[in-house]
Amino acid sequence: MKELLTAVRESRTHEVPALLAGMDRAERRAALVELKALRKEMRGWHWEKQSKIAKALLVAGAGCHTGAAGCATWLGGRDLTGWHRSPVPLILAALADREPDWLGDVAHRLAARPATAETTYELISGLVKKARCPVPTTEGFVRGWANAVTMAQWQRRQRKPLVEVLRADPYAAALLPRVFEVPELPPQMLWTDQPDDPCRWGSTLAALPAEGLLDRSVLVDGCVTRLLRGGRSGELRFFLTILGELGLTEQEEAERLPDWIGMAADGISTVAGHAQGVLTRLDGRGGLSVRALADVSASLLFRTEKKLVRSQLVLLGKVLRRDPSATDELLPVVAGAFEHEDIDIQERALKLVGRHLSTAGAPVREGLARSAALLGPAHRALVAEVFGGPATAPSRTEDYEELLPPAPVPRLLDPAPATLSELVEDVVVLTRSTAPDVTVFERALDGLVRHARVDRTALTDALRAALAGEWWLEGASRAPIERQLRSETGIRLVVAALLGRVSTRALREERASWTGTGTCVHAALEGVLRARLWEAADAVLTGDAPFLLALPTWHTGSLDPAVLVERLRAYQLLGIRPGEADFAQALLRVRRGDQHEAMAAAALLGTTAGDRLAAWLRADEPLAQVHPFDLETKTRNGQTVVRSHRLLMATRERQFVQDEFPRSFHWLGRRQIPAQRLCYHWGGHPEQWTATLPEDAETLAAWLLPSVAAGAIDELRDTLRPLTLLAELDAHAGEAVHLTVAYGLGSRYAEDRLSAVDALLMLAARGRLDAARLGEQLASLLGHGLIKPSRLADSARTATATGAYRTMLSVLTGVLPGLLAREKAPRGVSDLLSVAAECVEHCGTAEAGPIPGLAETAIRGGTSQLVRQARRLADAWERSAEQL
Repeated sequence: MKELLTAVRESRTHEVPALLAGMDRAERRAALVELKALRKEMRGWHWEKQSKIAKALLVAGAGCHTGAAGCATWLGGRDLTGWHRSPVPLILAALADREPDWLGDVAHRLAARPATAETTYELISGLVKKARCPVPTTEGFVRGWANAVTMAQWQRRQRKPLVEVLRADPYAAALLPRVFEVPELPPQMLWTDQPDDPCRWGSTLAALPAEGLLDRSVLVDGCVTRLLRGGRSGELRFFLTILGELGLTEQEEAERLPDWIGMAADGISTVAGHAQGVLTRLDGRGGLSVRALADVSASLLFRTEKKLVRSQLVLLGKVLRRDPSATDELLPVVAGAFEHEDIDIQERALKLVGRHLSTAGAPVREGLARSAALLGPAHRALVAEVFGGPATAPSRTEDYEELLPPAPVPRLLDPAPATLSELVEDVVVLTRSTAPDVTVFERALDGLVRHARVDRTALTDALRAALAGEWWLEGASRAPIERQLRSETGIRLVVAALLGRVSTRALREERASWTGTGTCVHAALEGVLRARLWEAADAVLTGDAPFLLALPTWHTGSLDPAVLVERLRAYQLLGIRPGEADFAQALLRVRRGDQHEAMAAAALLGTTAGDRLAAWLRADEPLAQVHPFDLETKTRNGQTVVRSHRLLMATRERQFVQDEFPRSFHWLGRRQIPAQRLCYHWGGHPEQWTATLPEDAETLAAWLLPSVAAGAIDELRDTLRPLTLLAELDAHAGEAVHLTVAYGLGSRYAEDRLSAVDALLMLAARGRLDAARLGEQLASLLGHGLIKPSRLADSARTATATGAYRTMLSVLTGVLPGLLAREKAPRGVSDLLSVAAECVEHCGTAEAGPIPGLAETAIRGGTSQLVRQARRLADAWERSAEQL
């Protein structure tokens, strides 16, 4: 046993199987106790030292376990496998004396572990071969098998066709059907999508029925089921490819009619389009009943994809011409398209109703007339022509009422947790959360300072018990944990210092060395937070501070100046000097503007901190002045050189910050020119950023613009999350804030555009929206090709759907002239004109002047969507002007 333990500690992994062979059952049990103790001991080591003995410990522990369950648990341990390759041959050698049933039991137990089944595929496969047991079919094992097959292909110098590899694979027959059942496809199956690649999984699977390796019905049913279930677009295209290469027979398509109907109604565009094509073929063969056509059409006509809706209307028209008896059942379904957002779709549906209205029954005609009466003014003449009688006079818009969301009201922040149990509960939540609530963080940070001063022993005992098992509290060696904690930006740092996991030396070094200069606003704000955390860590150890000055008054992060004056007075009575970072953060949060009483009270304190607060309130200036960043600059020889294709903002220097604030805050007071590259931490926690500068939304927006612009132009996700937070701040919203909203309205992803729409409506509700300025900025972004009209149109349509027609119209009137003035209108301008027309039809023009270029566009020849929508807007504008 001693020789085995020595070999493990010395990392002599290759000797372990031979040493195990000479040990009996009792000796192995005794050795296992020592190996478990060693495993627990190594968890506190540095990772380099752990990795040296992990392989030997893994092999030895597997060989010493006598139960299959314990052996499988040991082999699946993440701390023993880690990032290195598992020593499979040595493990199999260590288990060579076990019974086949026992080995099979271990294999299936490993395969049943979702976290490690894929990574231990090689070991499971080896155990299955030795045990000659049925192959596991769990999701992890299937993914591991697909990865092994694919990697074997790529590692060969001359790649064999995948079909030959599967033909020789002993697991293919059992695992291939499972490919269609696992929640997500193994990513390796999507690596190549070239039609002529012999290693392409899609083509290979389609060819397997001819090889006799997979039954055709299994393949077809599997693909149809996955398409019906939905999922990622790449995976769905994979299954569509298989179906296309299989070439379903007429019988196979007819047998799955309910599946095609479900796909057409709820599938993504490509899947719905494929299903619609199948349904069209079925109708041509007489395999689609009128009832089934009505059911699927009722869903398809409500989809946003215009191509799908137009195709369905064409199909309905064919059926109505062929079978007039279906009129009463299908025309009400066609009328559902009257509610489509696209005016062209509405017109097509109305014309289709008009062609077949004469064969419909009286009740159906009455219902269709009621539905058509809800169409907009653009269709009133056609409605009158279809249903007979004079065109209905347009309704007046004098009684129009704009619908905006309630203006956000700052919520008072609760004080720090009064009881120890409440504080500990908040700390536990914060340390285990990936996105902690900033208000909970601020309250807990203040609570730690307060309770550490009152009874630090009780606080440390309670925290140690509640946080037992956390990685940074275990292990004898403190150095590696301390190194990781030095980069911490959460409350864990303060708690670790309180519990003795951060040395006094580290605390002193970090407080003295951190300057918070950074290369971007995210690094600068992170530096401010770190400075506060290290200062708070020192405070909980010394007990000097009774509470924190920077605890916000409202949930936005703002601080009432009168409250700050009272806190400074309490510090004065106790004879305590405020912490530099804490007081600096309090100044950045304090509410400015007409705070004369608080300013006078601060000056009367007669302290340095009181005088600084009074001066800060008296100045009543933003943290940094914002100004536009020029797109172009001239060289010495007079040649104009484009400096940046992005509209951004810069800030001027604020000397007061340089002179009066700690070094960690100096970046905030320096002159900042927007960088031309995207930093790496744009996806952080914007709640923390806005809570750091809650009174300077304009300055913060200017600094965040490079990442916001990159999100819109370079089509990145999650760079626009600060938008709604900036709009919610009870602070001035100037050119920078509006420009962030403008970029957001033209973003690539729908969820980002929705955030921008929320910010737009929030500014409007608070009376802070400058619609003319936003329109000019959007026109400039469109003029430089930084955003696309089609995406802006989608955002505008979303805003109008909430009832904000007048708000959106006031923005679009500044956007459209520049687009209409172009010789060739870009794609999406017709959509913007459609939204603008809908706005005028609902709210009127409010005495606004005509849009330049609209009349010229409206009188052009042709029937393009651009001309039609321009005519619609011009007519609506004229009717609205006549009503005034």
